[in-house]
Amino acid sequence: MPGGHVERGELPRAALVRELREELGIDIAAPSGPPLREVRGETFDMQIWLIEAWTGSPVNVAPDEHDAIAWFTQDALGELSLAHDSYLAMFSRVLAE
Repeated sequence: MPGGHVERGELPRAALVRELREELGIDIAAPSGPPLREVRGETFDMQIWLIEAWTGSPVNVAPDEHDAIAWFTQDALGELSLAHDSYLAMFSRVLAE
C-alpha cells in the first residue's frame, strides 16, 4: 500500500495524489468520497482509499523506501507480510464486493 505523510496545509486527498505520483509514478483524480477505511494506531492515523483508475504504469519509483511492488490474487493475501493487522480482513472484504 503506497502512501505517506500529509504535509502541513495539505488535504489528505491531495496527499494521496502526490504520494501515488512520487511512489508509483501514476496519476489519479483526487477521490471525491470518503476513505474506504480509516486505521488508527498509537503513532499514526491512516485513511485508505480504493483507487480503480489511473494513468501511467505503476513502478517502484522509490526503491530506497520500498522493497518491491506486485499484484496479488485474493488467494495469495494470507501469505503476505502486511504492515497492519486489519489489512487482511479489509482487502478480503473489498475483493469480495
